[in-house]
Amino acid sequence: MKHNNVIPNGHFKKDWQSYVKTWFNQPARKKRRRLARQKKAVRVFPRPTSGPLRPVVHSQTLKYNMKVRAGRGFTLEELKGAGISKKLAPTIGIAVDHRRKNRCLESLQANVQRLNTYKAKLIVFPRRSRKAKAGDSSPEELANAMQTHGSPVPIVREKPTVDIIAITDEMKGNKAYSKLRLERMNARLIGVRQKRAAEAEKDEKK
Repeated sequence: MKHNNVIPNGHFKKDWQSYVKTWFNQPARKKRRRLARQKKAVRVFPRPTSGPLRPVVHSQTLKYNMKVRAGRGFTLEELKGAGISKKLAPTIGIAVDHRRKNRCLESLQANVQRLNTYKAKLIVFPRRSRKAKAGDSSPEELANAMQTHGSPVPIVREKPTVDIIAITDEMKGNKAYSKLRLERMNARLIGVRQKRAAEAEKDEKK
């Protein structure tokens, strides 16, 4: 045998069986999760199975900020815009996050609209069946109440639309490369040109 090779010494005495990961419990776990969801739905009836209502927020970082998802809770400003007090909100299935801030008007208006839509669909059961309070739903609404599976107000992700237009002769005549080079040159020489203009103005005053 040529070359300076490693002497064959296979390590076959390791207890390899303990390092093998199997997934034979997957069907049973699937059944266990399904039964747990059914038990939770019965336990929380007639509340939605997905938990409290959450706001629409943009994901973090430059890579993902164009995507919207469910956030932790509504801000106090959003609750105020919808006319809901911060103490009442958790009792009617609305998540509250006092630390979050509204950075733009669009997200504030979108979440206020989300709260108003939820309020229109909301059915409030009285704590005592014989003694209804102000704000509780009517007996007819209580009789027609159904449990919502999933979010009561699902998040709709709008797909961007593309407008197709005819290419005109003016568009064909534009030279994009030349335009970019010209603007790049203007950006590079802006300081020199301002300096020359200031010196010329100074010479004129003399």
